[in-house]
Amino acid sequence: MKHMSKYFFSICLLFTVFFVQSQETPADTIKKEINQEKPKSKTPKVATKSIADSIPVKKDRYGLRVGVDLYKLTRGFYDKDYKGVEFVGDFRLTKKYYIAAELGIEDKTTDDDRLNSTATGTYLKGGFDYNLYNNWLDMENLITIGLRAGFSTFSQQLNSYKIYNSDQYWGQIPPITDGTKYTGLTAAWAEVALGMKAKVFNNVFVGFGFQLKMLLANKEPGNFENLYIPGFNRTYDGNFGVGFNYTVSYFIPLYKKKVTIPEIEKKASKK
Repeated sequence: MKHMSKYFFSICLLFTVFFVQSQETPADTIKKEINQEKPKSKTPKVATKSIADSIPVKKDRYGLRVGVDLYKLTRGFYDKDYKGVEFVGDFRLTKKYYIAAELGIEDKTTDDDRLNSTATGTYLKGGFDYNLYNNWLDMENLITIGLRAGFSTFSQQLNSYKIYNSDQYWGQIPPITDGTKYTGLTAAWAEVALGMKAKVFNNVFVGFGFQLKMLLANKEPGNFENLYIPGFNRTYDGNFGVGFNYTVSYFIPLYKKKVTIPEIEKKASKK
């Protein structure tokens, strides 16, 4: 009887285990297998940190760019009434702002309806440029807008002039040769400068610019007006003038600054 109760208890225990195994669904079994086989993933912080560390540090170059205006330099080959040269330069202050300056010498003979005169002198212009172009990768091109203040000191030589004769019966009086030279003349103006520079070789840039000028001060000879002012160019419509240049320049790198990336800074602040 004792052995019979022992066997009966073992059979009931085996039946209970079998019943529990049969109640487990296939979905639960699959779920357990997936959880056992699924590898542990890295934390997001470790992944973010590895990506940020793998990004190379970008640096912008800062330095001095010097060049010459090819338009004024070559104009004397085809215009017998003009001789001149202009040197240009700029220095990068920040990511977008540049200090800019131009220094030049001009000798220009102007033949007007009533007089012929020659202006000879030097000029200096200084101001700043703002780069409107957003470069990508290692590009260093510029599309700029800027302001300049210009000053010129020069002389005027009155070569010849004509006296207007209202009596058409006797005709016009022939030009009178003069040759008087007026020295110590000065002029000052402000200008808005638009320009573009593109890097064509390593540190070599070519570009062109257009200037709209307004005359602020103008010391003239006693008996005629300044038809041409070095640096300001021909005076049109009173106090307004225009200018153009075509430059080639060389960039001298002096130091570099690290470029900060806002997205990386935001991720680093959240850590």
